[in-house]
Amino acid sequence: MSYYIDLSQISIDQYKEILRSANLLPSWMRLRDNIDTNLNALKRQGIHNLDELLEQLKSKTKIEALASASGLSVPYLNLLRRVVGGYRPKPNRIEDFRGIRDQTIEHLKASGIRNTRQLYPHIPTAEKRAELSTRLGIPLTEIIRLTRLTDLSRIKWVNHTFAYVLLEAGYDSAKKVANADYLELYETVKSLNERRKFYNAHIGANDMKRCIEAAKTLTSDIDYKG
Repeated sequence: MSYYIDLSQISIDQYKEILRSANLLPSWMRLRDNIDTNLNALKRQGIHNLDELLEQLKSKTKIEALASASGLSVPYLNLLRRVVGGYRPKPNRIEDFRGIRDQTIEHLKASGIRNTRQLYPHIPTAEKRAELSTRLGIPLTEIIRLTRLTDLSRIKWVNHTFAYVLLEAGYDSAKKVANADYLELYETVKSLNERRKFYNAHIGANDMKRCIEAAKTLTSDIDYKG
């Protein structure tokens, strides 16, 4: 069970196909240029999967060394780091979610749980959620709500506000988002936001398609039964 997708299981060759078929942002499209030549250059440096790739892209010094060894440009490698790094989105802070009681936030903080990644190991089963509820004195209903917000927060691009919006729209798990029709999700979220004014930014149909694609990469480790 992992909060993030296991990047060691995505080979460089598999990633080529992901890039070819994904609904990329316009600024990411250059990753498709000379895709075989560029990614094969990484393989020649002993990089076989995305976990190994991120390890070689985690600092300016490493990026410059890889650029020199592979012949790939530093801007290209920086872009690759941003795109692949999106598989490991920054966790959302518990205190940023709407509707969570201050007492709950403080109880979780006191036990070392401040964000969704830290909460994740405590909530995958009904038994673990009940144990956490009893141990910290937090109502089980609130633990379940946080479980769903945490699951949604694992999706790339889903911040604390959008996790809340998805929950309120009835898409209350990463699996439900993964199985959604993107146009239906777009219309549902748009209508809900027009009524309740959650955010001012424009989130288009293509954004919803990308959100669904991101959700499809995740495993369904949380058992909501019980």
